[in-house]
Amino acid sequence: MPTSSPESAPQLLHLVFGGELKALDGQEFREPDSLDVVGIFPDYPSAYAAWKNAAQRSVDNAMMRYFVVPLHRFLDFSKPITSTT
Repeated sequence: MPTSSPESAPQLLHLVFGGELKALDGQEFREPDSLDVVGIFPDYPSAYAAWKNAAQRSVDNAMMRYFVVPLHRFLDFSKPITSTT
């Protein structure tokens, strides 16, 4: 049975970012120009650890939210980029 090594495993990039929301029940940011971009991580476990750390630092602000975005779901470099104009 083959085992996967870090070199052979697909790279599943994740973005961790956050900011202060306008409303507790929404996902619209109060100041989008000042979002806290924690970073881009090579896998979900490292992104989750970064998300947890950032969220814990802002626990006193109920309006502050951090998110993990699976960038690999939006990236498909096998398809050519075409102009819409």
